[in-house]
This record gives sequence, structure tokens and C-alpha cells, in this order.
Amino acid sequence: MSDNHEYLTSGESARFRLSADVTLLMLKGAGYAAVFCLAIWFLIAAIHGVGKWLPDESRETEDPTPLSFILTDSKVAQV
Repeated sequence: MSDNHEYLTSGESARFRLSADVTLLMLKGAGYAAVFCLAIWFLIAAIHGVGKWLPDESRETEDPTPLSFILTDSKVAQV
């Protein structure tokens, strides 16, 4: 028996090891992307849930800054 116990390589093929490392890194990156997307989704779902708790009157109130649309509209007309 040889004293070389390198268990992570597959025989004499270092190319297989490179492919396995690259695949593992891609899966790790996909996992990080999934966690990031789920975190954003949960944040949006939490904001939506808080919005559902608000009374109906708060959704139907007048705009607190009624002149903001006029100012924005006049700036667009000037450009």
C-alpha cells in the first residue's frame, strides 16, 4: 500500500477534481443567490403584511402633499 492517502482526487485525474471544485463553487453561489432572493422576498412580504394591518381609511385618505404632483408635472413640462 502506498502512503499517499489523497482521498479528494479521483485516481490520477486532476481534471475531475477541477470540475468538482468548479461545480461546488457554482452550487455555493447559487445557494447564496437563493438566500439573498428569499431575504428580499420576506422583506417585501413583511411590508405587505404590515400594510394589510392598516385600517381601510388610511388607504383612502387624501394625498398629504397635494402640491407635489403639480410641482413634478411643471418640472417635466419645463424640460
